[in-house]
Amino acid sequence: QVRVVESGGGLVQAGGSLRLSCAASGGIFDINAMNWYRQAPGKERELVASITSSGSLNYAESVKGRFLIFRDIAKNTVYLQMNSLKPDDTAVYYCYVDGRRSDLGRFTSWGQGTQVTVSS
Repeated sequence: QVRVVESGGGLVQAGGSLRLSCAASGGIFDINAMNWYRQAPGKERELVASITSSGSLNYAESVKGRFLIFRDIAKNTVYLQMNSLKPDDTAVYYCYVDGRRSDLGRFTSWGQGTQVTVSS
């Protein structure tokens, strides 16, 4: 069973930086895309950034120029470097991965989430 684990959240002052990590493991053949979502209290979950197997990147307008998504293919790990953080970035950040298992069946998997809190 594919497992996705995030880490790196915490409390930071506005203007500061954090780096989130997301590692996928457990019988993975290959990964199609790795994505970061976030959900703030009272709001819907939204896509923050994604990276595909071909290296295509996608960012939410609200984080363009401040956040950077990159990956370590060998480790099935994706990172989210968050700079110039704002209080509006406060949310639980989730990693979402889709790909193929070792039996070539498709999988999709969410991590448990990591809290990011930005103080003003």
